[in-house]
Amino acid sequence: AGDIVPADGRVVEGVSCADEALLTGESRPVAKSPGEAVTGGSINVESPLVVRVEQVGAGTRLSAIIGLMERAAAEKPRIVDLADRIASHFVATLLLVAAAVAVGWYFIDPSRALWITVSVLVVTCPCALSLATPIALTVAAGALAKDGLLVTRGHAIETLARATHFVFDKTGTLTTGRMRLVDVAVFGALERDECLAVAAALEQSSEHPVATALRRAAGAALPLASDAVAEPGQGIAATIAGRNFRIGRPAYALAPGALPEAAAGWLDSGDTVVALGDATGCLALFRIGDEVRPESAALVAELLAAGKEVVLLTGDAPAVARRVAGQLGIRDVRAGATPQGKHDCVTALQASGAVVAMIGDGVNDAPVLAQAQVSVAMGGGAQLARTQSDFVLLSENLDHLRRGLRRAIGTLRVIRQNLWWSFAYNFIALPLAIAGHVTPWLAGIGMSASSLLVVLNSLRIQRMETD
Repeated sequence: AGDIVPADGRVVEGVSCADEALLTGESRPVAKSPGEAVTGGSINVESPLVVRVEQVGAGTRLSAIIGLMERAAAEKPRIVDLADRIASHFVATLLLVAAAVAVGWYFIDPSRALWITVSVLVVTCPCALSLATPIALTVAAGALAKDGLLVTRGHAIETLARATHFVFDKTGTLTTGRMRLVDVAVFGALERDECLAVAAALEQSSEHPVATALRRAAGAALPLASDAVAEPGQGIAATIAGRNFRIGRPAYALAPGALPEAAAGWLDSGDTVVALGDATGCLALFRIGDEVRPESAALVAELLAAGKEVVLLTGDAPAVARRVAGQLGIRDVRAGATPQGKHDCVTALQASGAVVAMIGDGVNDAPVLAQAQVSVAMGGGAQLARTQSDFVLLSENLDHLRRGLRRAIGTLRVIRQNLWWSFAYNFIALPLAIAGHVTPWLAGIGMSASSLLVVLNSLRIQRMETD
């Protein structure tokens, strides 16, 4: 228990649960019993298991995910900076224009030909044009890093600002990835807090995520449980103050037919339902689920208000995915997706003309992070996901992503302003220089001033209001 499963295989002996969240997106521990398959990289969270290894090396599921990721990274379109392309053509054109000016003024007035040609070359130096995009992106990257959003690739900021579809993983991204107590239903003579204290006392020695969630909700003051007997994968029985209690799966903790009718809706929700019972019957039901990040709703609401399409793409169960999507107002839900399925989903969106921004955290998200035009990995997620992303959200606060999107959009606006100013300056200055109205020293001042204006305009990105 607590060890990482070293390779793909099948359980031979033992009953336990495995945490496969980073590999499959399933937030709840998955029950494992003899004959069940286990995946290399998942964590055995409950009891010892004997596993027969069936796949190693390239045959494992993790290797298949890495293969998908490498293929997606190779297919990812390379965005070449527009300003650099224009500047390269501009320089060649400028040299031809300068040569023509020199020849023309040689026949008109040879004494003015040299300094007019120099003025043309100096006044139209493409410094401002070449600085327009890189300086703005550099300033923006520094400002985003202060907000906890680290830029790892040069095209990321511009592409994030242009994204039309935002695709979110669920577990560890829109949710914290930690199990928490969602609700309690009391059916016996004990009060809610008493039921919670008894449940936490029974689970005191368990390291199961459900037990941790119950203890966290109950607090520190717990009654003493004795004669505890744990049945792996089912629950725990113990004695508190001379009274025998059971907690665990409803079929284990309760007698046949003792499950209240009110539990039907909970069982269909996809959350984990834990029952507390004694000789009198059902005392309480505890609903355990993944905790939604408090800032998720604000981010999704702002994206929808801005006309962006928001998609929830997860390997989790459909019922759980729909519940989280309902809380956040997401209409497009695609649940139960494998790494290949996630990759295919984003590829289909791109084929329809979408600019996809993918946000995820697990190993199973690495291929789709590599496939999307721009991607964001959670700082506490898998290393493989972080290496394939264009941004890393070090703070793990989605509000910083919301602010980062605003800053990226503002950066794109500043880049456009810089480019328009560079073109306007050259459009005005070049004819004046060709006509002989601009001296070399004045051309030098104009060239320097245009570059300075571009830099000062880019520095405004640091002071943009993003709250």
